[in-house]
Formats: sequence, C-alpha cells, structure tokens
Amino acid sequence: MPYVEKFKGPKALNGKEFTYCPGCHHGIIHRLVAEVIDELGIQGKTLMVSPVGCSVFGYEFFELDGTVAAHGRAPAVATGMKRATPDKVVFTYQGDGDLAAIGTAEIIHAANRGEKITTIFVNNAIYGMTGGQMAPTTLLGMKTTTSPYGRRAEVEGHPIHMSEVIKELDGVAYLARTKVNTPMDVKKTKAAIKKAFEAQLNGDGFGMVEILSTCPTNWGVSPVEANKWLEENLVKEYPLGTFIDKVGEAK
Repeated sequence: MPYVEKFKGPKALNGKEFTYCPGCHHGIIHRLVAEVIDELGIQGKTLMVSPVGCSVFGYEFFELDGTVAAHGRAPAVATGMKRATPDKVVFTYQGDGDLAAIGTAEIIHAANRGEKITTIFVNNAIYGMTGGQMAPTTLLGMKTTTSPYGRRAEVEGHPIHMSEVIKELDGVAYLARTKVNTPMDVKKTKAAIKKAFEAQLNGDGFGMVEILSTCPTNWGVSPVEANKWLEENLVKEYPLGTFIDKVGEAK
C-alpha cells in the first residue's frame, strides 16, 4: 500500500479539543493563525495577548507564550511587550465587545502610533461569553438581551465600523476585513493574516485583520443558518476587502 501521511494539526496549537460552541468560527480562525505562525517559522518567538471574552480561552489552545489582558487593554499590553522585547512577534486576539467597546481607545492609539504588533479582530456583532448583550458592532434592528426590540439608532447609536475608523490612521501598515464561512474565504483570510504578521516582521507598522464571524448560540439560530445570516446581513453592513496594504514598501 502507498504511504499516506496522517493529517496533523499546526505545531502552534497544542491539540486540545476546542470548547467553543458548535458553529462558532473561533476554531477556524485559531487554526489559520497557528498555520501562519508555523509557515513563518516564528512559534518560538511569538507572544499572544488574549482578551476578556470567549477568545480568552485562546491560551488553552495555542502552544505559545503570552498573557491575558484586562478587558479592552490587549493593545496596550502588547505594546509594552513588543517595546520591551522588540525581537518577539506579538499579537492580540480580540472580539468586538473587547476591541470596539471598552478597548476602542487602546486599539485606535496603538494603530495611530504604528505599534509593530498584529491584531486579529473577530466581529460577530454581539457579546458572546457574557450572555448575548448588544455590542458596538450590533446591527440596527438586531435583537439582543439588552436590545430585545432591536437596536435603534436614536437610542443605542449606529454600528461602529472599526476598520473604516482605523484606516484613516497613518500608522497602519496592513488592514483587511474577511470572513471564514466558505472554503474560499478561509483561504483569503489566511493570506490576510499572513500579511498582517509580515507587516510586523518587516517593521512596517501596525497590522489588523477584522474577521466576520458567527455566534449561533446568541443569535439563536443553527450553525448553518448562522453562516447564511452572516452572508446576508453582516457582509452587507461590513463590506469585505483590503483597506491598507503597505507591507514591504520601501521606507
């Protein structure tokens, strides 16, 4: 019989079974980040900053050194780590409740300073871990536990488009918005994540990838329905694309 190599996971993941809800995209995104780290050969010098929220459990699954930051403070913690150890590769992994709410100032000023860190921003338009409350990215009309009749612009304000805000800052070297609900999107997202890390490795500046994701549990739908809802609603509100790509440009 011909030799068939057994399928293996990335070395940057420890192989522990994910504990995320069925249909949640964190597992896919974790694997893509880990694959990029493996391919770039940077596992031994990469530091991860986990946030408060569902993805706080990242430290359980990544075979990396790092720490957990207070809610919203991951960019500030990552800034300190990178400045203290500039030879390391430092990235934050944050949800929309973390990055776009209490952490708004942190991410904007880190990006504006052109901190040489990488941010993976997972946007599912809701607070996942704490019970499905409205997030800054929640769509108008979307029902949550704190907007049971749907988000109203005149009361709760409009959804915040973080990538569109950050793209106006001069310190940003790479910025893209992607999704992972189809195989082609998974491929595109991996390429974007790699570019964001390369921005740091090249010393180009701040890099961020916003990834539209599902939360079937708090959206109250099945995983299949969640993928469809993402396509028909989140993508309409948050168009995909590359906003900034200065990776490798001459200084």
